[in-house]
Amino acid sequence: MRRAAVFIPLCIFLALAGVFFFRINVGDPSIVPSALIGKEAPRLVLPALEGANVPAIDPANFKGNVTVVNIWASWCAPCRAEHRFLKLLAKDERIRVVGINYKDPQTANALHFLNEVGNPFAAISTDPRGRGAIEWGVYGVPENFIVGRDGKIKFKQVGPITDENLARFQAEIEKALAN
Repeated sequence: MRRAAVFIPLCIFLALAGVFFFRINVGDPSIVPSALIGKEAPRLVLPALEGANVPAIDPANFKGNVTVVNIWASWCAPCRAEHRFLKLLAKDERIRVVGINYKDPQTANALHFLNEVGNPFAAISTDPRGRGAIEWGVYGVPENFIVGRDGKIKFKQVGPITDENLARFQAEIEKALAN
């Protein structure tokens, strides 16, 4: 009986490990359920990124436009990798692409990043302490939100836009444009 009792915790552990192993490969980790989907985009006003020569994000401009809000940082390697997709999206005159610079220690770093890779943003706000990102429900950078013409968040993409998920992201933009 005592030998059987020793195996019970081992069996429980193996069963749990099996469940975790099979569940870890299910679904797309870039699609994270967000409590903000279908809700008004945050109305907070953050300051403009000084020297970027574009205005700060004005939440009033969400209404009437389909807007992609990109949360990025100069120190973020995936942000650099996704930037070419943001420049591609910015060419679509039906949408606005705006950015929130997240926790960059110095404005110069953000400006250097934009000078290197280009500036696809119609507006840029800065969030040096990350308090605004909390309002958006951000887990980390990069993250992208699609805000519909009604000012409500339609979609959230956690992680960078890549070759693999660009078509899905564009499909979500088209859905927002159709409404």
